[in-house]
Order: sequence, then C-alpha cells, then structure tokens
Amino acid sequence: MANTGRVIDLSVEVIGDVDTVWRAVATGPGISAWYVPHTVEERAGGAGTASFGPEPEMQIDGRVAVWEPPHRVVFDGGEGVEGLSFEWTVEPHDDNTCTVRLNNAGFGDDDPQYDAMIDGWKLFMSNLQLHLEHFAGQTATSALPMVMWPVTPEQGWEILAGGLGISQMPSIGDRFDVAADYDTKLGGTVVDTGPRRISLLLDTPALGTGFLTSEDGGGFTMVSVWLYLYGPEGAAAAERGDTSWRAWLDSRAPQAS
Repeated sequence: MANTGRVIDLSVEVIGDVDTVWRAVATGPGISAWYVPHTVEERAGGAGTASFGPEPEMQIDGRVAVWEPPHRVVFDGGEGVEGLSFEWTVEPHDDNTCTVRLNNAGFGDDDPQYDAMIDGWKLFMSNLQLHLEHFAGQTATSALPMVMWPVTPEQGWEILAGGLGISQMPSIGDRFDVAADYDTKLGGTVVDTGPRRISLLLDTPALGTGFLTSEDGGGFTMVSVWLYLYGPEGAAAAERGDTSWRAWLDSRAPQAS
C-alpha cells in the first residue's frame, strides 16, 4: 500500500509549562500515563517500544527519528522502514498552557486504519488533557482490556452499557458508579461523552482517568474499558482490574452469526 501523503493532523490545548508537557508527549513514563505503555530512549536514533497488549505481536518497535526537546519529537519504524510516523510538537504560551499538535503520516490510499485512528487519537489526546490538568508529572499504571466482537459498533455499545446498567449517553458532570464484580468497581465523574464513548475522572478503585468505548475496527468492533490509575493503590488495582475486566468483557461476547 503506497504512501499517498494522507495525514492525521490534530491539536489540543493543555495546561502546563513546556517542560512538563514535553515530558508527557516524548518520554516513556509520560506517554504511558495517557496512551499505551511506552519505552523511549531519549535521544535521536534511540529505540522506542509501544505495548498494545500482552502478546508479542502487540509489542511495536520503533525509533526516535527526531529529538528536539522541549518542542519536537518524531517517532517512526526505523531507518528505511515504510509505515506510519508520529510527529509531536509543543508550543508554549504565556498563561501556563501549551498547544500540542500531532501529525500522523504515512497512510496509504483507502487505508482501513485511517478513520479509526482519527477517532482513537481524539480520545487519547483528550486523555492527555486530563492527565496534565489533574496528574501532571505523575506516573500512571494502565489497565487496557479490549475485546473484538462480530457486531456493529452500535450493538457493541448497547451490550457494554446494558451489561453495566448505565446510560448510553450520560451527561457531563454525572456521577458514575458500576461494579460488575469485586475487581471491576469504577467510580468517578463523567467529564466527556460522545457517540459510543464515555470519559471519566476516577476516584474508584483509585485516582485516575478512564474511558469506555465501542469503535469500528474494520469488519469487527473493538470494545474497551481502559483505565489509568495513580499511586501504589492504583498500580495494584490496575493489575487486578486488567484481568477482571478482560474476563467480564469475554463473558459478554456475542456469538458470530
């Protein structure tokens, strides 16, 4: 699939000085607190790894192609490797805020990932905003259970919301409390909503952020309950919750027709 120059170009305004924001978008602990677990060698030409799950094929190796702290970093697959690149820039302002811009390039024409990645990046960049507003400089432990169901995204969201006994479209500011079982307790405040999506500022099982989604995966639907929890209590809860939420989601899986 040839690279057609198609890109995802998104930006968000975040709270924080340029050095704090830079650490959040360019270092392993920073990225791990709002996206997926990362390791980053903090230099041009350094290695980087993104972990999307426990299986070896879900560990994505890459390279730090450009390292210009505290304003610009580019990640790609390595010298001569075709595929996606991710350029992050940080523009500071005088009021302790910054603009963070993502330029995600390397897509082929009719690339099936493109539309799904736009929606995914919007969600993660919203989580970046929450991280910097409420937990800047802190390290999160994530629980990132996701299942793939042979249904439409709308059907996936109906199954998820129905199983948890929640509104499919709550209001911002609503209190959110669910408990599928002992290790799947979630409590907090709804901070954003959208079609088949709820974003949360959590206080149970620990302080952190989280979101529930049902997304088009191109022929199947990806249903996720992703949590980013802080402190020792959060680390323990994330470890328990990852296993328990995966098991609960698996128990709700519809049968392929």
